[in-house]
Amino acid sequence: MRASDAERERVAESLRDAVAEGRLDMEEFEQRLEAAYKARTHGELEPLVRDLPAPGAVSPAAQVARPTENDTDVHWPSRIGHPATSKGGFALWGGFSRKGSWTVARKFTAFAMWGGGDIDLREARFEDRETVIRLFTIMGGIGVTVPPELNVQVKGFGIMGGVGGTAKGNNEGTPGSPHVTIRAYALMGGIGVDRKLRKAQKQRKELG
Repeated sequence: MRASDAERERVAESLRDAVAEGRLDMEEFEQRLEAAYKARTHGELEPLVRDLPAPGAVSPAAQVARPTENDTDVHWPSRIGHPATSKGGFALWGGFSRKGSWTVARKFTAFAMWGGGDIDLREARFEDRETVIRLFTIMGGIGVTVPPELNVQVKGFGIMGGVGGTAKGNNEGTPGSPHVTIRAYALMGGIGVDRKLRKAQKQRKELG
C-alpha cells in the first residue's frame, strides 16, 4: 500500500524521539530519516521503526520523565532532529532576526557590523543535539535569548566591547536538552546571552 506524507512524518517523528532518547546514534538516525522521506510504501517504512517502541507505547515511568509544553520543562525529543531553516544571520547597516518556531542548524554563524541581530531560542527547534553558534560583531550588537531549560555554554571575549548576559559561562539544562555552545567575539561592540522565560511560562506565572 502507498504511504502518505502524514505516515512518513509520523515515522520521522518516531526516529527523532529515538535519537533524543539514545536509542539511535546520529549516523543511523540520518540514514533512517532519509529513507523515511524517500519511502513510497508501507513496506519501506515499517522496517525503519520495527526495533523501536510503538508511538504512544510508553511506560508510566517514561510518561513521568517526558514533560509537556504545559510543564516547567520542555519536551526536547520533539524539538531535536528537524531540517535546519537557518544557518546564519548577517547585518550591515541594518539588522536580522531569528525567533519563533525556527530550526537552528548544527553550525550557525552570525555577523553584525554597524548593525544588530536578535536570536531567540526559546521556541526554536534544533537540527542536532550538539549545536555551535558563532557570533561576530564589529561596532554592532547581537542579543541571544535562551530558555531556562536549555544547556548553554558561552565562550568568547570583547575588544573595546563586551560579551556578557545572564547566561554567560556554562549552564546545564533539563534532561534531554541539546547542548548549545555559543562562541562570541565582539570588537567595539557587544554580545549578550540572556535567559528568559518562554511565553507560556510567563502567562502561567502572571496568572499565579
